[in-house]
Amino acid sequence: MAGGEGAAAVMCTPAFVGRVLRSRWYVVFASMVVMAASGSTYIFALYSKELRSVLGYNQQTLNTLGFFKDLGTNVGVVSGLVQQVAPTWAVLLIGAGMNLAGYLMVYLALTERTAAPPVWLMCIYMCVGANALTFSNTGALVACVKNFPESRGIVIGLLKGFVGLSGAIYTQLYLAIYGDDAKSLVLLIAWLPAAVYIFFVHTIRVLPYRRRAEGDEPNSRPFFCFLYISIALATYLLVMIVVQKQVPSFSHAAYAVGATVLLLILFLPLGVVIKEEYTAVSQLEESLQHPPAIAVEEPAASSAAKDKDKDDDGRDDPKCGGITGCLTVTNMFKPPALGEDYSIMQALVSVEMLVLFVVSVFGIGGTLTAIDNMAQIGQSLGYPPKSINTFVSLISIWNYAGRVGAGYMSEFFVARYRFPRPLALTAVLLVSCVGHLLIAFGVPQSLYAASVILGFCFGAQWPLLFSIISEVFGLKYYSTLFNFGSAASPIGAYVLNVRIAGRMYDAEAARQHGGNAAAVGDKICKGVTCFKHAFLIITGVTLAGVLVSLVLVWRTRNFYKGDIYAKFKVAPVVVTGTAADGSDRGREMVEGTATVTEDGGAKEGKKKKQDQVNDEEFN
Repeated sequence: MAGGEGAAAVMCTPAFVGRVLRSRWYVVFASMVVMAASGSTYIFALYSKELRSVLGYNQQTLNTLGFFKDLGTNVGVVSGLVQQVAPTWAVLLIGAGMNLAGYLMVYLALTERTAAPPVWLMCIYMCVGANALTFSNTGALVACVKNFPESRGIVIGLLKGFVGLSGAIYTQLYLAIYGDDAKSLVLLIAWLPAAVYIFFVHTIRVLPYRRRAEGDEPNSRPFFCFLYISIALATYLLVMIVVQKQVPSFSHAAYAVGATVLLLILFLPLGVVIKEEYTAVSQLEESLQHPPAIAVEEPAASSAAKDKDKDDDGRDDPKCGGITGCLTVTNMFKPPALGEDYSIMQALVSVEMLVLFVVSVFGIGGTLTAIDNMAQIGQSLGYPPKSINTFVSLISIWNYAGRVGAGYMSEFFVARYRFPRPLALTAVLLVSCVGHLLIAFGVPQSLYAASVILGFCFGAQWPLLFSIISEVFGLKYYSTLFNFGSAASPIGAYVLNVRIAGRMYDAEAARQHGGNAAAVGDKICKGVTCFKHAFLIITGVTLAGVLVSLVLVWRTRNFYKGDIYAKFKVAPVVVTGTAADGSDRGREMVEGTATVTEDGGAKEGKKKKQDQVNDEEFN
């Protein structure tokens, strides 16, 4: 049989398909698709104008809705605690139900199929729908970080990058399916994420981690293939945005063709997964044909010790006492060394978490304010509606670039140069001040540059924040701690967006229309002064965040000088002896003991190797 036909025959077998679906690379692929469907909260600007016109909201009310959206998006403590005691599939199903329920009610209100809800009820709808993101985030992100603990910066950056791209993805899909109808966009973000979560619900899970030998590099080749595909997707979206802006009448059929190509690129990583598993199968078959004269015996106690705190789905041991046990206050003021597993309470009362909390309030809160108000900023500065849609898509594209770039580059600098990740976070906050100042002073045609800068900086903060939490506080309670870390940003968004930007906008609109702020309704403010003072305040707050972040840089400087991934490595087993054919082929690297056999070793070694293969396929 020809090589190509043989490969096709192997890949079409049920055993191989099952192996692919159970592999940890397929978990990454499924997580990327789930995350690409989870960024509906970043396109609030596309349908906020409909909320304003249909329901008669003023800017402060609209910003209040935006705050509750951000609150739901970032307060994922409940999803983190659920992940500690429940399987990943349960977390994803809860997210699917919340997404469908929340956004469907918003859609019914927008299309006037239900009576106009009071503002407080609409806020609840927005919060519930947006909170679904935390469940998909927790399920997918935690599973992948625990499956690839030595590549966590890359994993977090890649997955959060697809969330960043999802705004542009949704824009293309809704134009292809519904046309330029912002109300139908809300319907799309109600049913599509729920369908995607349910489809992948049983394939995203934590798998047992096998430590590698000292000196062996982790397999990062598939991650870079995923990166190149994601760059191709981002480039394609950017080209589509430019073409659609330049072509006066882009037809519905053209939108449909563009969306089809987009979906093909989105699912290309599945080919990388299949190739990686086929390579692994080929290598295993070759090694079984030339078995070594080595029998590997791993003590049962060692295997049990490695996974004593995990059940089959990678959750913390239920014997910890459930959620109450996870929140124990024992030794909360006596934390372990940086990098060890902190308890939830030890992490929450630490100086490091306090600094990260303040940085999230000041840094992410400011960029969220800019993103949520981008449509109104564009209107006030006199940009046409088509340009405003371009700003939203640009933010989405550069949001992706910031997430992926910060994840991959910070991982490279940490591994190669021991460059502290908190210092990278400080630099990102400093750069975001440039975008805020461009908005504040209304430099002609500068909103394009501001969209790029703020989108990039907003995206870059997330993988840096989540990676720092995983490195400083350990992975045992990571699902809860990273949600605590992101819970601070809605506080900054409320203060900066609702209490400052919204109020100042309405006050200026009232002045321009000769009325009081309460009677402005949906009147539009025009001119640079609408957002000038608000964004000068945001710039000052962000600079304060830069100064606070330097405290974390100082406190973790010695930690990042060492090997932060040392705990995931083991010393290589030194093997003496030869294989049955006289060669020294087939050395085993395991965490345990290696025993060299005599003439009968080849058969026993082959049997144990086959057992190992079966175990890998089972997992």
